[in-house]
Amino acid sequence: MKINKIINQFDISGEIQDTQPFGSGYINDTYRAKNTDNAQPDYLLQRVNHEVFKDVPAMMENIRMVTDHIKKNSSLDWNQETLEIVKTIDGQLFTKHHDDYWRMFEFKKGTKSYDVVETPEQAYQGAFAFGTFFRLLSDFPAEKLTDTLPEFHNIILRLEALEKAVKDDVRGRASKVKEEIDFVRAIASLMCEIEHLKLGGKIPLRVTHNDTKFNNVLLDENDKGICVIDLDTVMLGIVHYDFGDGIRTSTNTAKEDETDLQLVNFDMKKFEAFTEGYLDACRDILTTIEIEYLGLSGALLAYIMGVRFLTDYLMGDVYYKIDHENHNLDRSRTQLELTRQITERQKDIKNVVAQKSSLVL
Repeated sequence: MKINKIINQFDISGEIQDTQPFGSGYINDTYRAKNTDNAQPDYLLQRVNHEVFKDVPAMMENIRMVTDHIKKNSSLDWNQETLEIVKTIDGQLFTKHHDDYWRMFEFKKGTKSYDVVETPEQAYQGAFAFGTFFRLLSDFPAEKLTDTLPEFHNIILRLEALEKAVKDDVRGRASKVKEEIDFVRAIASLMCEIEHLKLGGKIPLRVTHNDTKFNNVLLDENDKGICVIDLDTVMLGIVHYDFGDGIRTSTNTAKEDETDLQLVNFDMKKFEAFTEGYLDACRDILTTIEIEYLGLSGALLAYIMGVRFLTDYLMGDVYYKIDHENHNLDRSRTQLELTRQITERQKDIKNVVAQKSSLVL
């Protein structure tokens, strides 16, 4: 398969001189296509994993509607750039080549993202961008969106999937991860609290990003957050999914697949900065109970990812891309260690949320 043949299906400006793999995503295959003309944009070409995203046309329509809405709602007070979809030469949002779905976005030159947050100021700026994204979609008619990954963050169902993987043990790995399985089971009740509140109607459903790992926000050369990316999972959810994933990925001092757990530390300064940035953008539209449970959401999202990585490891690494045999196990251990640290510091964390939100908890 020649990448150039795919690129030629899209309505681009200029001429592409070079195409290279780009980014660190676990699901889709991404390439940066560089233009020969510096005055013209570069592009991001992606092969969408349709084993994960079953309804690519609906997902792309979600992205189109959401980006159009943000553009319409942006103002001097709440301004945000958006992904620019590059349509095909016949005006479609994607193209299909054999069994593969391909899409293209304009590449935002002069921007960067961080897999590991380096400073509290970066955490603040990224959080403010995520909070602004959440705010700008607060009046979007959610019924128009397709659930691209139904029950994506439902930890109750994720735990059921883990228990099935433990029971089936198709690769004979369960005995190697007894400690991790025991930890997951020991705190399951606490980690299900937010989901039970959602299911009971006590936490409002909203349009959320649902994949706010920190490298899904672009910062400019001055580290100011300007654009939220990777909109495949924008659908109905709760604010804790977005806030929690931001905390999970902005406060961890180590890489997501760190093998030395002594390097995994929850950074309170970055937590304070992220919390302040997010709430500066949207505290006035959140309910009291939403704010009350923000402090637990970082642990929840780290726990969800720890459970998902562990499940995939037990199933034989069928979902996430891996670079070595224990890659998913390394990822799981890092997330579960972060979960442990965040749960142990809940008193301090809740005090920070109360201070930044001006809420008496």
